[in-house]
Amino acid sequence: MPKIISTVSWMAFSAMVLFIITMPVSIQAHLVTAVVLLALMLVIKMFRLSGTWRLLLLGFGTTIVLRYAYWRTTSTLPPIDQIADFIPGFLLYIAEMYSVMMLGLSLFVVSSPLPPRPSQRLGADDHVPTVDVFVPSFNEDRALLAGTLAAAKAMDYPADKFTVWLLDDGSTTQKRTSANVDAATAANRRHEDLQQLCRDLDVRYLTRERNEHAKAGNLNNGLKNSSAELVAVFDADHAPARDFLQETVTYFGKDARLFLVQTPHFFLNPDPLERNLQTFETMPSESEMFYGVIQRGLDKWNASFFCGSAAVLRRKALEDVNGFSGRSITEDCETAIDLHSRGWNSIYVDKPLIAGLQPATFASFIGQRTRWAQGMLQIMLMKFPLFKGGLSISQRLAYMSSTMFWLFPLTRMIFLFAPFFYLFFDLQIFTASSGDFVAYTVTYMLANVVIQNSLFGRWRWPWISELYEYIQSVHLFPALFAVLANPNKPTFNVTSKDETTQRNRVSEIGIPFYIIFFILLAGVGFTVFRFITEPYKAEITLVVGGWNLFNLIIAGCALGVVSERREARGNRRVPVDRPCEVRAENGEWIEGVIEDVSSSGISVRMRNKRLSPSHEVPGTVRFQTYSDIEHRELGVDIRNTSTSDNGVILGCQFALRSSNDYRLMADLLYANSAQWTNRLESRRVNVGIVVGTVRFLILAFYQTTRGLAYLVRFGRTPKVRSSRRGRAAA
Repeated sequence: MPKIISTVSWMAFSAMVLFIITMPVSIQAHLVTAVVLLALMLVIKMFRLSGTWRLLLLGFGTTIVLRYAYWRTTSTLPPIDQIADFIPGFLLYIAEMYSVMMLGLSLFVVSSPLPPRPSQRLGADDHVPTVDVFVPSFNEDRALLAGTLAAAKAMDYPADKFTVWLLDDGSTTQKRTSANVDAATAANRRHEDLQQLCRDLDVRYLTRERNEHAKAGNLNNGLKNSSAELVAVFDADHAPARDFLQETVTYFGKDARLFLVQTPHFFLNPDPLERNLQTFETMPSESEMFYGVIQRGLDKWNASFFCGSAAVLRRKALEDVNGFSGRSITEDCETAIDLHSRGWNSIYVDKPLIAGLQPATFASFIGQRTRWAQGMLQIMLMKFPLFKGGLSISQRLAYMSSTMFWLFPLTRMIFLFAPFFYLFFDLQIFTASSGDFVAYTVTYMLANVVIQNSLFGRWRWPWISELYEYIQSVHLFPALFAVLANPNKPTFNVTSKDETTQRNRVSEIGIPFYIIFFILLAGVGFTVFRFITEPYKAEITLVVGGWNLFNLIIAGCALGVVSERREARGNRRVPVDRPCEVRAENGEWIEGVIEDVSSSGISVRMRNKRLSPSHEVPGTVRFQTYSDIEHRELGVDIRNTSTSDNGVILGCQFALRSSNDYRLMADLLYANSAQWTNRLESRRVNVGIVVGTVRFLILAFYQTTRGLAYLVRFGRTPKVRSSRRGRAAA
């Protein structure tokens, strides 16, 4: 009976909404209604009302959006017999309807996401399952792998219940016997070096005959050679905190059909946008919207999916689908959809329990996103989720949202160039008056902005999504067509992470952004010209010109993203507060505080100015560790000293002469997951629509001028230093 009542209520509500959005009313009536609904939305948002009020806000906004979609469908398309107008007009219409559909799917996923799960750890009477910890590697160097492996080995879990494996795809038999003598020599040297590292850290080493099926093949080889009940996966640059297994493994004992516990990816370094725009310390990172809201929304519908790392999976479930899927180049999501379709469940734990690296250069960033976009499009084409057998209706919609999102480059480029059809060629691709535009389009856009800010305001500031989508779309646009032409063509490429730019420069793939910017600037000139010479078309010219100006602002800000700042230090410092002692030249131990740490060194503040060691000398630091490390004296090279009101600051570089040094470094940098949570929360502030817009305009103006200055001063002078420490297996 309750299900019948619920179904009838839903049908009645749908019929009422359909009646409202299709009701023939005057422009004035629609405008008044839309303004009232917008005002109610702003009141709800202003007072931060939640629960039913939040759903009302989304309902009011959805009504405005659907009214716009109905009007757009029935009243604005050019006549089909005017083919020059109709074709671009219809493409624009399709792009807009895609946006409306994605908004609907997004509302379904995140309108009421699950709250973060409370911390749950293994109890004294709980079954403690065995765990194989996989760290797949391709060509990362010894130092990066040592830090990750040391952190994995230090996890708080019974030592006889977990085994850490280095899955080395950079030293396969195929590589060690290559016809290229230099490549074979390097592979053999790597093979021996990493075997010794694994012996030093008490980690299992595993390679294979051939590099087949990329990361999925490497992981499946690990499955064949191991036997634990659960499998944890960490990318080579994703180091786990001590409590990773404690916070994740417990869920498997409560659900025999659980195949996945996924956790967020937290990053120590900024992505190219954050680094070049200098927003990393204040603005939420791009990934936070996905891991902070969307994954919790997917979790509500049992559709949270594997993200390639920072996750634990059940071996029995993987065996049910013959291991990790390798048909697409995004093996993680493909594996998840296969397992969900066979009745397995997933859980998302919204607590950062690993720290990793993002691509540092714009070219590497685009390379990573190209793989993601092509892989998700492959999944959509090969396993179309809407008709995928075994999935529930909610899972189908959730996976459609996740895969179809990556079509945004197609629509973003249409929105970018659509104004040119009128400004340059006088084509009428949108038949509406200025009054229609204000009543329908402006209110639709405002409703969209309020909805987005209400859903994601703490995780994504106004207009930043548009900027991120634009900087990716320019290069992802042709990449998606390559998949559409041949879904099996894309190949897995690793992502360079730990790179540094030695000098200010324009990215080697940045020139197209300058070309687009100048075309948009020409569009502004055409707007002025047509406004003066065709005053009888002034209203429509101003509307289209305003659209082009918005695109110009986004494109101008993007010039700052591709204008790469010099950053000599590749390792970002993380604030900590760890009491320590430093051994002075006379052998005396002096009290101090470790104030920040990176994978290459620490800063120590000495409380006693008179007893500070000299710089440019070897030194030793000892401190209390989170893990049970017997020898707690870490060798450092004291590189510089400086004086402050609070004491003397020592700049120390890790010597890293032994495996124990790596254990101590990992304890300092990775062991405490609470610092990642605190870091995220410090940036999650909803600045609001008005303040966010003003900030973005100021940012865009400055970055436009900086980008143009870089073009004049540096042009295309790429100089990238890569220590090969960041070729992540993901």
